[in-house]
Amino acid sequence: MKRILITGATSGIGKQLAIDYAKLGNEVIACGRNQKALDELVEIGAGRISACQLDVSNAEQTRAALADKTGLDIVILSAGVCEYLDVEQFEAALFERVFEVNIFGAMRCVEAVLPNLAAGSHLVLVGSTARLLPFTRAQAYGGSKAALSYIANSLQVDLAERGIRVQTVSPGFVETPMTDANDFEMPMRVTVDDASKAIRRGIEKNRTDIAFPRVFATVLKLLSLLPQRVQVAISKRIA
Repeated sequence: MKRILITGATSGIGKQLAIDYAKLGNEVIACGRNQKALDELVEIGAGRISACQLDVSNAEQTRAALADKTGLDIVILSAGVCEYLDVEQFEAALFERVFEVNIFGAMRCVEAVLPNLAAGSHLVLVGSTARLLPFTRAQAYGGSKAALSYIANSLQVDLAERGIRVQTVSPGFVETPMTDANDFEMPMRVTVDDASKAIRRGIEKNRTDIAFPRVFATVLKLLSLLPQRVQVAISKRIA
């Protein structure tokens, strides 16, 4: 049995991970803002899921809520938001809102749990394949996920001596409330069940970057190796 903490556990990928890990006999600490959704998770978990209400955009609350969470084997930071930019009505505040959760919120969680992580534990940051190409309107979201990827890679270096495994998750399109709001075609979109399986398998196999679906992620990774002008040209055609 493992002790697993998951942020963003009240919906989407985080929720499915919490349910699946609990079904496998693990102890899950589900973190999120929505107390009603957390209570529902606790009921589903049948004694294996406990609730931790917090808003990662609130530094003091996050620190206080997570400081006493010890003995963690896996920490999955899944809380995230997405907003698309209208370049004709450029809004700097949009970047602030997205980075507040996707970057600063995640780093607040790292700050709170890191002192309690022991050798052999996993620190998993959920990013996106959107970081790989300059997609239209995705400046804030893709930029935040690119930053998260760099931070995770750098943490791998600095936490190696402590034996903490730092991993990233790079999903393509997953059927969640977040992607339900998208107004464009989402190729190779997968279910949260598929996402949960891929993430759990990747964590177990100690994969540095858990990217899925495999074909979609591979294509984007290959395209990201092309010269920048070619990447921009491809993204223009997609747009």
